[in-house]
Amino acid sequence: MTRLGESVARATTLLSADLSSDATVQELLKETGARRYLDLTDLPAKEQAELIAARTVEVLPGVEKLAERIEERRAAGKGLHIKLGIDPTATDVHLGHAVPLIILSRFQRLGHDVTLIIGDFTAKIGDPSGRTAERPPLTDEDIAQNLATYREQVRPFFDFEKVSFRQNSEWLAPYTFPELLSLLAQVPASQLLQREDFRNRLAAGSGLTMTELLYPIAQGLDSVALECDVELGGSDQLLNLQMGRKLMELRGQRPQLVVTMPLIEGTDGTGAKMSKSKGNYVGLSAPADDVFGKIMSVPDRLMEPYLKAWTEWTDEEIALVLGRVADRSLHPMDLKKVLAGEVVAALYGMDAAMAARAGFVAQFSKKSFADVESLPSVDVAAHGAETVAAVLTTVLEFTPSASAARRLAKQNALRLIVEAEGEGKQQTVVLAEADAARPLGEVLAEKLADSPGVAYLKAGRKLGRLDGR
Repeated sequence: MTRLGESVARATTLLSADLSSDATVQELLKETGARRYLDLTDLPAKEQAELIAARTVEVLPGVEKLAERIEERRAAGKGLHIKLGIDPTATDVHLGHAVPLIILSRFQRLGHDVTLIIGDFTAKIGDPSGRTAERPPLTDEDIAQNLATYREQVRPFFDFEKVSFRQNSEWLAPYTFPELLSLLAQVPASQLLQREDFRNRLAAGSGLTMTELLYPIAQGLDSVALECDVELGGSDQLLNLQMGRKLMELRGQRPQLVVTMPLIEGTDGTGAKMSKSKGNYVGLSAPADDVFGKIMSVPDRLMEPYLKAWTEWTDEEIALVLGRVADRSLHPMDLKKVLAGEVVAALYGMDAAMAARAGFVAQFSKKSFADVESLPSVDVAAHGAETVAAVLTTVLEFTPSASAARRLAKQNALRLIVEAEGEGKQQTVVLAEADAARPLGEVLAEKLADSPGVAYLKAGRKLGRLDGR
């Protein structure tokens, strides 16, 4: 039996047990969490290909071709050369961004080599995939700022010490205009214009620039430069990835295989992709309690895609627990707590995961906030002149910085709550981002002037009592 098979056998016993038990869940998280570091090189080529394909949308030209390429490289004493391009378009990274990195981590543990391409050149064009309007290009300063935090945020899911980093400006910046014209003469314009997002924009009368049309060419030249075996990307990147295959053929190279990742639905359950702009995301830099609570808030139907995206569970294990939910031997809330624990454990460790689990249970199993024991408090008379952000950061220590407090407000996750004494009835006031920069006393006087009762300040899933207002 392989190392993975042994782990699955142990986890299956735990998944069949009482998942409302803290002891059982902790043992399960230890077992499945250890798989993020498990050596998988003992798996046969066919099983390796199937393990990758189980978490993808498509493998082109086929899973069997991936297995053949793995076997071929293994016979030569080598691993596959895997490529993923990253355009540094934002400073904050969410769980949706982690999906391809988790697959890359599996490739690493299967014995293959990974190259991450930092799209410092293509980021200045702006990838149009999935866009309904022209995407603003980035400056050198934007790129440098965004890269500064990306690596640290994704590190829990991926070993950056075992990858090669390349910047595509190395080969794209020196590319001459005659070379580009010669290449474009071999690429039909119809192939570039067949993209659904381009057709929709043109039909709606929206703009479409030549740089956007050339983006797939630029990304394809990355594949030519590195001569990779496999390129990963989101399912919305399929045409870009296929362009890489075409350009490699034109250069007489063996075309790469294409592996596309699912686009993860956001936590609000509306069907929209996880996105910062929609506020339906789980940030990798969010506090452990907030990560846990945000996952607990998602619709039950998202359990299957989320388990597939962010855990190392096998299809059989996922089918087992979903079957238990279906036959009502497992409550959906208990399964959701396990998933939330998996993600928090990956980001912050086992102790943080179990503490977040205990905190969630303690807070949300009570009939009123007054029943919550050991609730931190703020003396409004002493700290009323300080800003709400400062109180959250230095007094309650709910957020690491004032900017983090403002981000919570921007996500509608910063609130004042008044609970009528002895009744448990609650009134909630959502604070705006500007309120986070105002004195606490001033905000309370304005927002809660006509609201008697005990007041609380809620930041994400964290709660503090406001005394003496």
